[in-house]
Amino acid sequence: MGPLFWIKRYLLAAVPLFAFLAAVEWAKGTTAPADIASAAIWAAVAAAIFTGAAWNRYRKALACAACDAVPPKPAAAQAPRRKKK
Repeated sequence: MGPLFWIKRYLLAAVPLFAFLAAVEWAKGTTAPADIASAAIWAAVAAAIFTGAAWNRYRKALACAACDAVPPKPAAAQAPRRKKK
């Protein structure tokens, strides 16, 4: 997993989080530039922590409890066979 993967993962965390935090500020009625900047900073910090923790787990090859909790996909169910007469 190269740098592009981690950059995409960071952006996939930061952009929606910023949108959510900015929407909360807008719903409260406080859309001053300082409030939007605060939402951007919090989104950047939270996404950095999220991505940094994932990268650290990847780098150390640690097991992921959330990933291990997902059961494997079952094999395709086969139709019952009919007996020949």
